Amino acid sequence: MEFADVVRERRSIRGYKPDPVPKELIRELVEIASGAPSSMNTQPWHFHVVAGEPLEAIRRENTELMMAGAPLRREIRLHGKYEGVHRDRQVEIAYQLFDAMGIRDDRPMRQDWMMRGFRQFDAPVSIVVTIDRSLEESTVAYLDAGAAVHALVLAAWERGLGTVINGQGISQSPVVRAHSNIPEDEIIVTCVAMGWPAEDFAANDVKSSRVPVDQIVSFVGFD
Repeated sequence: MEFADVVRERRSIRGYKPDPVPKELIRELVEIASGAPSSMNTQPWHFHVVAGEPLEAIRRENTELMMAGAPLRREIRLHGKYEGVHRDRQVEIAYQLFDAMGIRDDRPMRQDWMMRGFRQFDAPVSIVVTIDRSLEESTVAYLDAGAAVHALVLAAWERGLGTVINGQGISQSPVVRAHSNIPEDEIIVTCVAMGWPAEDFAANDVKSSRVPVDQIVSFVGFD
């Protein structure tokens, strides 16, 4: 595929086949992702690939805690509730997904949909992305990690794998840390659910809209 096509066609996949993803294929994707640019070549990222029983344990404990009303315990600073245009975009994609699944007016099913995120969308693989704790106060390190994550999901899409970058999956970060064997000198930033897309899962066909380029770009010094 042409690079532009990979970027434009990639979608967030929220329904997966149970089929395993080969370890060597994931290793190849991480190698590609590690070629992302980073400030002063610091390469602050780490990728903890979790599957099988450890991932099932994360799902179970995340679900139990969230259903019990436990507070979120993420390790990065959060923004609070979205407001204004950002809230509008959040609601827009939520309604697109609810409509695709036929659950817009079904409150119990909408709650189950939310819990899918805490279960890491039942994907066969979760890749937990961390940065070195020594760079905790460096905004640039999070930008670098984001560049690597983008490279990872694009490489996966080009090979037929689906992904969704999933902050809900690390909402109970101590659970994720324990079952993923993440060392204390790293900070959990996000996770990526990964697997082979389920063809009959309607939400997988949803493509979020993008703001027209003229609304987000300015040119200075051009004729």
